[in-house]
Amino acid sequence: MSDRRLRDLTDEQLILEFQETNDTEIFEAIVSRYKNPLFNFVFRFLGDRDATSDVVQETFIKVYRNKDSYKTFAKFSTWIYTIAGNLAKTELQRRKRKNQISINSWGEDEETMDLPDGGPLPDRLVDSGIKNKMIQEALLKLPEVYREMVILRDIQEMSYEEIAEMMDISIGTVKSRINRGRAQLQDLLRDIFKE
Repeated sequence: MSDRRLRDLTDEQLILEFQETNDTEIFEAIVSRYKNPLFNFVFRFLGDRDATSDVVQETFIKVYRNKDSYKTFAKFSTWIYTIAGNLAKTELQRRKRKNQISINSWGEDEETMDLPDGGPLPDRLVDSGIKNKMIQEALLKLPEVYREMVILRDIQEMSYEEIAEMMDISIGTVKSRINRGRAQLQDLLRDIFKE
């Protein structure tokens, strides 16, 4: 199958083609589409790059092995984010049991910052990097249920309906948890954005 044809297929069409053909090229197209968004989602949830890489890799292994369990009544994005979210929650529980949760996993070699071509001055970029780090740390302090909702809505930009379907809860509950999570996050960050 040509790269262009693969790019033109919706996520749902891709997974159905993969179910029918077991073509690894199609699976690679799915991985290519979702590896960065899933990494961002899981990292915001866990705050640890190594653990995030493991969870994302395990997500794709589960997608590969369980491809036939996907049914077309759900959006593919909802299905794959549910898998990643469940694995991230499992990882969090494992860490809690071992008492190894680290709020600050940002080491010198882990933190990267892309400098835009004609962008802001370096002092503003450093300030932005510090703010991003503080936002990540604040996210990790939110209760898990609120953190997940805020990440899905505000960072992954999922609709209330998609989140409700993924979590198997009502839209009202989704909105309530997002509002509570945002309020707690705002409280944690109130000193950062006073400028």
